[in-house]
Amino acid sequence: MAKVPGQLSPTVQAIYDAYEGGRSGFRPHLGASLIGRECERELWYSFRWCTIPDHNGRMLRLFETGQKEEERFIENLRSVGVEVHDHDEETGRQFGFTDFGGHFAGSIDGAALGIIEAPKTWHLLEFKTYNDRRFELLKKHGVEITSPEHHAQMVIYMDYMGFKRAFYLAVNKNSDELYAERIKADPTYAVLLKDKARRIITADRPQPRISEDPAWWKCKCCEHHVACHEGSPPEVNCRTCLHSTPVDGGWRCEKHGQVLSYQEQLRGCSDHLYIPYLLPGKVIDAGDDWVDYGFEDGMSIRNGRGGLSSRQIRARDAAA
Repeated sequence: MAKVPGQLSPTVQAIYDAYEGGRSGFRPHLGASLIGRECERELWYSFRWCTIPDHNGRMLRLFETGQKEEERFIENLRSVGVEVHDHDEETGRQFGFTDFGGHFAGSIDGAALGIIEAPKTWHLLEFKTYNDRRFELLKKHGVEITSPEHHAQMVIYMDYMGFKRAFYLAVNKNSDELYAERIKADPTYAVLLKDKARRIITADRPQPRISEDPAWWKCKCCEHHVACHEGSPPEVNCRTCLHSTPVDGGWRCEKHGQVLSYQEQLRGCSDHLYIPYLLPGKVIDAGDDWVDYGFEDGMSIRNGRGGLSSRQIRARDAAA
């Protein structure tokens, strides 16, 4: 039988589906790899698990390819005499840091001694993959201009882990060309990034948008666009509930007086009430287990006892 043009192989689809079925879901902490992003509202939505990351199987496989490339980078460096340490031999885990009660964290790709440009200096290692277009920009402008998130990531790692220099090694996925750049520590910028992390972790409401125009390209590309600009109710879990609070070592439910495990946070419970700033209406009244909202069109709803559960509100919005 002739192949229908554009038809996806069932085997390929099964492979993609397997990646989607094995994804871990939400990150338990605010990651150092994200802290350089411009929009603090986006970071708050991510930290509060407002939107499930919408990565299909092809994209998840692409992420894995980037992770596998790290092993090759390490082999390349060792092949030219560089001493590389990519994990703690006692625990088998990557080196990293945690702060703010475990709510801000990150893991480095490795540490190296013997980088030819400065052989006596220990370097933090950061590895990345690029497509053709962005790789050309990287060669022209450097990492701080081309990929400010990566630069911020290295700055915060260096500050927490005591490095004075980082070695950034990137590959063009299309041509296999390599690019390297040494990055200096920046304690002043690191303080600003830590303050940013603290604001996001401790905030009880979303920060202002970086743009009020939902059609602006950065907003259109954001995975939280529907929740942020369209007022769609976010995911129902403990982090979108007004009863939960980030505490040292985890999250605490004030309603039930208990510290919540990762799985408990994911599940939520029937007492879930949305953080009021996550719904488009205005709070007009509230009790211990309910909140009343009024809307510009004159309609009103109750979230909680005597009204709609959070899951019903979300389902009704999806059906609208």
